[in-house]
Amino acid sequence: MSERLTTFRWQQLTAAEQSAVLERPAVKANAEVSAQAAAIIDRVKQGGDKALVDLAAELDHVSLTDLKVSDTEAAEAAGVIGPEACKAINFAIANVRAYHEAQQTAPITVETTPGVVCERIIRAIPAVGLYVPAGTAPLPSTAIMLSVPAAIADCNTRVMCTPARPDGKADPAVVYAAWQCGVRNIYKVGGAQAVAAMAYGTESIAKVDKVFGPGNAWFTAAKTIVSADPAGAALDMPAGPSEVMVVADDSAAVRAVALDLLSQAEHGPDSQVILVTTSEKLSKAVDAAIGVALETLPRRAIIEQALSYSVSILVDSIDEAIDVANAYAPEHLIIQVDAPRDYMERVQNAGSVFLGPWTPESVGDYCSGTNHVLPTYGYARSYSGLSLAAFQKQISVQELTYAGLKTLEPTVTILAGLEGLDAHAQAVLVRIEDEEGKQSS
Repeated sequence: MSERLTTFRWQQLTAAEQSAVLERPAVKANAEVSAQAAAIIDRVKQGGDKALVDLAAELDHVSLTDLKVSDTEAAEAAGVIGPEACKAINFAIANVRAYHEAQQTAPITVETTPGVVCERIIRAIPAVGLYVPAGTAPLPSTAIMLSVPAAIADCNTRVMCTPARPDGKADPAVVYAAWQCGVRNIYKVGGAQAVAAMAYGTESIAKVDKVFGPGNAWFTAAKTIVSADPAGAALDMPAGPSEVMVVADDSAAVRAVALDLLSQAEHGPDSQVILVTTSEKLSKAVDAAIGVALETLPRRAIIEQALSYSVSILVDSIDEAIDVANAYAPEHLIIQVDAPRDYMERVQNAGSVFLGPWTPESVGDYCSGTNHVLPTYGYARSYSGLSLAAFQKQISVQELTYAGLKTLEPTVTILAGLEGLDAHAQAVLVRIEDEEGKQSS
């Protein structure tokens, strides 16, 4: 049987070959996709709700009579998904809430110089748009990951968009999860048109200040477009197809590693999974285990497409494996080695890390508590995963006494002179002159 994961020996590759091995699948966000997304945005800006209904019919083949999920539909969602599903969603919400509540930070006040007080205060982003995909699979977990921190941050306006099913309803698990997190404005709108609706507003959908959530190439292109428009909306982070890198030694359980790789590959045909290991025996065994497991997985066709982009890399040490991980900057990094925490200090670039034999990536996707909206495609070098802070703004405040201003005056006037900004200096000097005049009269 041929390899499902093409194997490379890292030390036998040139630097150029190493870079090639770590290349992601080509993203579809090309000029054509961007142009199509821009055209959809323009239609929504011009046509509002009617454009959304028309686009749902054209692109999603869904006939909509109402864009908004009604209270009745929301109330029925629990009965549709059943008590066990409700219990699981509620459990996940509780863990995600506990983790994100712990991220709250207090305002700070510092007297940098006598009479000079500087503060940082925190405010919620007033209006946020939350997008939950429902392409090849609905994602109630994403509804949780977006809605929980938005609620904790106390964003006044929380709008959720998610594509309609063929019957014209939203996925009931997504609706139940969002409703449990306090989201009441849920709309059956998908793709680039959802971004446009949230960024610019329509008759039904309120305009938001920032759009959150993952999506396909058109959705991602639309987020990029509206974030560059001052009249549009900011985006949470750049994103691409989902990915995982597993670092493993010969102590790792073969089937567990295989399923960790497969669980990420089943997200989509352009997902990428990479095994980095010190053990050639483990690499071969994992490859064989993938073949066995594939026989029973319903998304086999999708997984096999993803595996065509995926590799196994043989390294001489776990330290070298971590170097490979830092070069790749994976969305998810699983470390299944002896004493995995010993290597955490070396990890510099990763969206989320999973340590040890009992920590599959699946728990982060659903219910450990951490957020599963993460930077992909190498953006973990400079971006963090979604957190409470993403739904907040930090505002700086300063207040000076007259004595404090007198102390800063020489520094301000000298620096203003160096920059040729005389009004900056005069704004300080005039206050001091006026006060000295009052004191001498």
